[in-house]
Order: sequence, then structure tokens, then C-alpha cells
Amino acid sequence: MPRPAFHLSVCASFLLLSLPLLHASPRVLSVDLASPGKAISPQLLGVFFEDLNYAADGGLYAELVQNRSFAYQATEQPSWNNLSFWELVNQGGKGSLKVESAFPLHPNNPHYAVLSVETVGEGVGLSNGGFDGIPLKAGDSYELSFFAREQHFGHRWNDVGKSGPLPLLARLVARDGTVIAESSFEIREREWRRFSATLTPARSEQGARLVLLGKARGGIGLDEISLFPKNTFRGRPNGLRADLAQAIADLKPRFMRFPGGCLVHGNGLGNMYRWKDTLGPIEQRRQQSNLWGYHQSMGLGYYEYFQFCEDIGAAPLPVVAAGVCCQNSGTGLGQAGLPLAEMPAYIQEVLDLIEWANGPVDSPWGAKRAAAGHPAPFGLKYVGLGKEDQITPVFRERFKLLHDAVRAKHPEITFIGTSGPFPDGEDFDKGWAIAREERVAMVDEHYYKSPQWFWDNLGRYDSYDRSQSKVYVGEYAAHDDKRRSTLRSALAEAAFLTSLERNGDVVHMASYAPLLARRGHTQWTPDLIYFNATEVYPTLNYTVQRLFGENRGDHQLHTRLEPTPAGALDGQPAPAASSPAGQSLPPAAAAAPKLAFSTVREALTGDIILKVVNGENAPQSLLLRLENAKALPGSATLTLLAGDPDLANEDGKSPVVEPRVSTLKLAPELPYEAPAHSLTILRFKGR
Repeated sequence: MPRPAFHLSVCASFLLLSLPLLHASPRVLSVDLASPGKAISPQLLGVFFEDLNYAADGGLYAELVQNRSFAYQATEQPSWNNLSFWELVNQGGKGSLKVESAFPLHPNNPHYAVLSVETVGEGVGLSNGGFDGIPLKAGDSYELSFFAREQHFGHRWNDVGKSGPLPLLARLVARDGTVIAESSFEIREREWRRFSATLTPARSEQGARLVLLGKARGGIGLDEISLFPKNTFRGRPNGLRADLAQAIADLKPRFMRFPGGCLVHGNGLGNMYRWKDTLGPIEQRRQQSNLWGYHQSMGLGYYEYFQFCEDIGAAPLPVVAAGVCCQNSGTGLGQAGLPLAEMPAYIQEVLDLIEWANGPVDSPWGAKRAAAGHPAPFGLKYVGLGKEDQITPVFRERFKLLHDAVRAKHPEITFIGTSGPFPDGEDFDKGWAIAREERVAMVDEHYYKSPQWFWDNLGRYDSYDRSQSKVYVGEYAAHDDKRRSTLRSALAEAAFLTSLERNGDVVHMASYAPLLARRGHTQWTPDLIYFNATEVYPTLNYTVQRLFGENRGDHQLHTRLEPTPAGALDGQPAPAASSPAGQSLPPAAAAAPKLAFSTVREALTGDIILKVVNGENAPQSLLLRLENAKALPGSATLTLLAGDPDLANEDGKSPVVEPRVSTLKLAPELPYEAPAHSLTILRFKGR
């Protein structure tokens, strides 16, 4: 597909093509405050969560023990095995630690550890340091839980038939060996039983370990060993890390897409993400390898995703595989499709998802949701079918079967198709062709491009056919030099967001990607939010997303930049070309000054919000003309983000650039100089 270039109209969001960069007099930016405006999708700005960069286990999911079910394996990382991140502890005694599978806690959880104590001494046990150490805060409460059973009492050969309590001591131990919390248990039964206790550390510690010590001769089976902070987001059991969840909530997302990402269609058909495996008690969930080279405990499952969406006021947007695995599966073996004989069962799986989310409590799957603690429907409105798939005949056949069946049963749901992994090219064109043929409600487009690409494509959606499928920009990010999260990349994204606001009638959803990344365990950069065990490090790109989330609108007001460009008549653009995807693209243009803008009205408050992005190295002078206002308030709130475009936030330091808020006196004509490399947001009461 030819690269979309600049497109100028009376509602254009960027500067005139034929004018030099610097002008002796300001250019006039006019806003018609009396215009009813063009409706913007209420779901325009959201977030996309994928379990990439340790975003779930070791990230948003608050579990502090790593490999709690002894499920790690070499297929995830060559150095891993079932006992990875566990160590045998001998305190003057003698014993062993091994993994068994003869009598599992649940068929979905086949492995468990056996701790055998031959000589007690001060204790023989096992310890776990979590994800780079367990962070603990003095006085906070942590719930320890595990399943245990008596394997044997005394010596397993000489004491057959004997039984008795096997004492077990649980400790939180600081780096220097100090015990900062402990609790004791007695294991008496041969059947699996859950044990729990609340531990309150006496001091804070960044790198603690959990230690379980056997205090008598014998063998103990152990599984699902968990340490969970009581202080989760909204206090949810099996919940989310509070600071990370709050950072996402502060974006004020209108939707959240989950659980991926390439994670959804997986590394081969056996690794496809199956939502039913993520429900129920955590010890009964089927874990699996993560496409990105680590492990999914599934502790953060569909119930937790939907609950989080509800907690932050975001519409849930689950994405399911379209009956094919990732085209990059098996290190080059490629895409494969479910056998057609299995497609009816898979289609039913997707139908069951909708019933689980929305069905009444007396429906089979609605009853399961209610039993989990949520009798009210979740109000699911969107389902993604496929993710960045290569558009092959195998994909096309399965997508059609799936889409036709679920749409026929649930016409109230908006189903979102895919246009492949790139913003143009063969898969893009084929994806849009399927969307037209199948009348798919919305199409997912992705682009990871340079900041300049975003400036060059501000007119991408200006001439998209409004009568066809709507657009979900499911993954986008401006990749600057060395893929750093610079102010330059953030402002390019801000400029692009103004174009999405202008086209909010055709672009219904957009989400930056990826969302989260744990330092030291990152497979992809850049990301929106970085973190370690105790700190959260938002990027400048996050700041832009937050500012747009706080200053969203419901209608885009008629806004124009004067004078009109050469070659255009009465401010109207030259005729546009047609893309292979069947969309109308703006004409090519010469380089233009980097200025983007949009004006929106927020219905709830009646506020008018004008955004101006200057991507140039010099200030740009404007005359803001506020037309047809019944009356203007005396002042407006001005929020400014500006600075050196090469700047990027650094972990543990104050943000290098922060929004500055001031008050600006209003008038029908208002001179304004947009600083170099800046985002300006002017907000005032409309009348």
C-alpha cells in the first residue's frame, strides 16, 4: 500500500504544505465553538495488556513466589527445570528435595515437590527468592498459603505404617539471615490439604526469601506455595500489584484488551491461549509456556482480567485465536490451523466465553461466573477474533467459520478482525478484503514505526470510507533511535492522537503497545511503563497518554488553519488516491512543518479542549481565533509539555520533563506561541 502522506482540509491537523517553516506573522487557527461537532467514539483511548516482559507473573499479578507449582521447564528457558528458583536448605540436618507426579493435587497441576528429612538438625527445607528477591514492607500483612500432605513418617522403609504430625516452620528471612516473620504448621493427613497463615514482617526488606523447614524425620508433599500481599489493588484476593494497577488506572482507559498479543494464538496449536483453563481455584488452572520465553501460572486469568476492567471503568476486550497459531511458531515452521473437525468445538468455546461474561446466573456458564463471586453480568461488548495473523487460506477459512457463527448467535457483540502485522502490504490488503466480504464490524491495525512516520501519516484516516468497517488501532508506538522512550517519540504519538480524535467517527479504539516491562526481564522495547520489584517508572509516552486520557472529548469541533494550502480550493483537499485496501488515501505532499491540532468538547462538563503539538526545533506563532462563542470565560487552563526531544526518563529519578499548568487569559483572538517540541492543551468552559 502506498505510504499515506499529508492531507489538508478545513479540519486538517497539520501545517500548510507550501509555506516555509517560520513566518513573519502568526498563522490563524480558528475554532467554531458553535458547531455541533462530529461525534468521537467514547471508547477511543484504552490500554492493551499482553503478558510480555514479565507483565503478569512477576509484574501486575501480585504473587511473590516464583514457580510456586514446580511447573517451570526447559522448553521455556534451557536452564530451567521443575525446581528452578527453589533451593534445598540444610540447617545442620540432612535431606533431599525432588519433584514427583504420582499423586498430583489436580490433573491440571501435575507436579509437586517432596521434601524428605533424614536428619533434622535445626531443620531441612526449601527456599524461594521470588522474582529477584521478595520485597516486604514492615507492618504490612502477607498471606502465606500452600498445599501439603504427609508422604511418609520417619524413614520411609523402616517406619512403614507409622504416622504422626510432621511439623513445618515457615519463615520470611532477610538477606542477612535475620528471621523477620514466621509461622508453624503440622502436617498430619495423607490427603492434600490447604494451609495458610498471615505473616507480618518486623522490618522492611527488598530481597527476602520464603523458607519452609521440616522439623521432624519424614517426607512432606508440597504444592502451590504462595505468598501474597494483602494490599492488592482494591483489596482483591488473588489480585493485582497495587502500584502498577493504579498506574494503569490513572490513564483513565475506556477499554482494556487482553491477554495479548501474539500470546493469544501461541507457539503452535497446543500453546494457544484457552480462556477456560484460566478459571477456577488457582491450583486447578492449567499452566503453560509463554510465547515470549517464560511461564504463565494463569493466576492472572479471565476472571481477574474482567474484574480489573470493572474496577477501573474500562470495557473488557478479550482476544481469542482465530483457529490458527502464530505464523512464527516453532522457529520457522509457521502457521497451522485447527483441524476443521475441531472447529465446531472451538466455536462453542468462544460462544461459552460470551455466555460466561454476559449470561444470566441460571445459564451454564453464567452460573460459573456467579459461583466465582460475580453474579452480575460483566457487560461484554467487544471480542477480538485473531491477532496480527498472516492472511492465508488456512486463516481465511477458519476466521469465516468462527466469525459467521458467533455473529449469528450474538449480533449485539462487536467483533474485531485483523489486518495482519503491518500497516500496509499484502496481509493488510487481504485482511481488509475479508472485512469487507464478511462485514466485520471493526478491523485491528498495527504499526511500530519511526516518529517521522507518524508525522507523515497524520492524514491516514481522513479519507477512510465511513460506510465500511471501523478501525481499532490495537498496537502502535513511535520507535525512536535505539528504541528509546524520548520526548520526540511521545510528541509524535501525541500528534497522531490528534488525528485519531479528528477521525473518531471511523477510528473507534486505540491502544499503545506494549504496556508493561520488568527491568532485567524485557523481551521488547520500548514500553509504556517500566518497573522493578518495588518501583514504577512511567515514560514520557505514558505522560502523553495520561494527558489525552484526562482531556478526552465526545465531539470534535470544526477547526481550520488559515490560509489554505496552494492547490486546494476553498480549503478542500485535492482528490485522493485509492489504496489496495479499498480505502481512500490522501495525496502525496512535500515536507511540511510539524504542527498537529484538534479541538474537542467534553459533554459531561461542557469544556472545550484544544490540543496543539509542535514537533519542530523552533517555536511556531499562532493566532487562536475562538469563533461564535456566546460568551467566553475569563481564563483557560493551559497545560504544557515541552523540552529537548532527546530527553527520556531515567529509572529512580524525577521525570526529565513534566507538564506545567498555568492560567491563560482568554479573548476571541488570542496570540499563542507554541514552544519547540511541545504539546499544549488549552481547556476552558464552553458556553
